Amino acid sequence: MIRIASALSLGLAVALPVAAVPAAAQTQGGDLAAVQAHLRAVDSMTAAFSQTDRAGKVLNGTLTLKKPGKIRFQYEKGVPILIVGDGKAIWFLDYSVGQRSRWPIGDSPLGVLIDPNRDITRYAKVVPSSSADVLSVEAYDPKRPEYGRITMIFERQASAPGGLMLQGWVALDSQKNRTTVRLSNQRFNVPVSDNTFRFNDPRRGTRRN
Repeated sequence: MIRIASALSLGLAVALPVAAVPAAAQTQGGDLAAVQAHLRAVDSMTAAFSQTDRAGKVLNGTLTLKKPGKIRFQYEKGVPILIVGDGKAIWFLDYSVGQRSRWPIGDSPLGVLIDPNRDITRYAKVVPSSSADVLSVEAYDPKRPEYGRITMIFERQASAPGGLMLQGWVALDSQKNRTTVRLSNQRFNVPVSDNTFRFNDPRRGTRRN
């Protein structure tokens, strides 16, 4: 979930009359614009999450998000791991071994969700899905394969921000490690305290907050 970049760029801009643009291209642009509208309409979010790794191991917890740059994955009781974005960086904290790792938000796929200034229409594409009600968007930069790729899954819901409900995502890192995150009980634009994104340093032998 961590070692995938979101600072991606690709695309070719061609000045054509609207009537000359293929229908597929118009749909692609319209769907990406809808995803961008959703992301920009969400200032905060809470949700339950279920995370599955490539070995099939499942961990559950609570996700809290607040823009700009803040996110927290609070795992279920007994899991000594915490992932926190404090507005400047994404921290992976392992309290069982007293270690922490840090990545700039721009080097994480989570930047797509927590950076309100990110324009995904520049580096993402819509990928086919089995249902017209499901919208899948993949972000990947072939020039930076070390960042891997992320595919966000949305369901079309008129009552959700921008008409889309984020259902989760699939992240694939450069070593082909796949992590799937599924969301439920999503709540948007709710009050979230900045204290939510504080944490104890695992190197000091303290437990997670």
